Amino acid sequence: MNIHEYQAKALLKSYGVPVPHGIVVQSPNEARDAAKSLSGDLFVVKAQIHAGGRGAGHFVGEPACSGVRLVKTPDEAKKAAYEMLDRTLVTRQTGPQGRIVRKLYVEAGCAIERELYFSMLIDRSERCIVIVASEAGGMSIEDVAEKMPEKIRKVAIDPSLGLADHQSRELATRLGLHGPQIHQFAEIVRSAYTAFTALDASLIETNPLVVTKDGSLLALDAKMGFDDNGLFRHKAIQELRDPNEEDPREQEAARFGLSYVGLDGTIGCMVNGAGLAMATMDIIHEEGESPANFLDVGGGASKEKVSAAFRILLGDARIEGVLVNIFGGIMRCDIIAEAVISSCREVGLHVPLVVRLAGTRVEEGMALISKSGLDVIVATDLGDAARKIVAAVRARRAA
Repeated sequence: MNIHEYQAKALLKSYGVPVPHGIVVQSPNEARDAAKSLSGDLFVVKAQIHAGGRGAGHFVGEPACSGVRLVKTPDEAKKAAYEMLDRTLVTRQTGPQGRIVRKLYVEAGCAIERELYFSMLIDRSERCIVIVASEAGGMSIEDVAEKMPEKIRKVAIDPSLGLADHQSRELATRLGLHGPQIHQFAEIVRSAYTAFTALDASLIETNPLVVTKDGSLLALDAKMGFDDNGLFRHKAIQELRDPNEEDPREQEAARFGLSYVGLDGTIGCMVNGAGLAMATMDIIHEEGESPANFLDVGGGASKEKVSAAFRILLGDARIEGVLVNIFGGIMRCDIIAEAVISSCREVGLHVPLVVRLAGTRVEEGMALISKSGLDVIVATDLGDAARKIVAAVRARRAA
């Protein structure tokens, strides 16, 4: 689960990370009033969406208007809010469809001397929390890694020992900090680590973490993500969820306890088991097409859960074909067949459908499909299924 910048800053501030003072607003007048209440002669108006690259992004129909605006007066803040609210912001992370901006964060400006990058995440290959930092802050970390890999600093935190003070100090020195800044940086790292572990976070990122003209450090931006499996321990974090920023397909899947991740392809997949799902997506790629989703109904899904999964697939306007690939262990193939048939009749089958069943009660399941009268393509194995769904999708396009 991800949260907005203003929410991440509030959380990090509660753990001791220094952040600028800001106010979240939802109207131009609120933006003007927020700027009036903030001290100084420079303000930043930031679009609040779950995507990075807002400053380099643009609004649909307004290529010169980005998602981060510097203004000098409350009236300019109001004007910026008018130009940003309820409009679609496109960044490198949103894709061409963009995201609608429903909230803004008006923040006091500051005098910046240097920009650093700082993040904390779980490195699965190292099996530990890793700090990633760079003196090239303000840039996309992917661009830094590609163009200036020597500027990427990584520090692995031993899970049995936790964060050691010397790790933060050594990292501060490598980032070119000196004097009191080294202690400040160490305190920020310690605060972030405490927040990371206490809140079951999966990511904390501040880009940029700035050194101001007076030599102090400030988290000018903040991003946080959380492990969904740990949210049951954090009701307050769950309440920060913004449904407007989440894929409606994923929301619907979550209601039924389905593991669903929306992707950019056009072939919908319904599979039981994460490994089989990954193999199914891989073989679709091998055949020259792309999957529209990762959808694992689980090993012991009910007919209702499978029906819900199929409705989600058929309700996606981007899908040009559906591949059902089930290995019946605990899951019975006849239950899958019944759910597929009832869902097709309820929603309407308007795209090619390939079904591959194997395992428990497979004969009964295939008999149900053959007697259903539906235009279903039957496959004998995974390779056969992938070839048939790709061929059917391409034939439909050609027609």
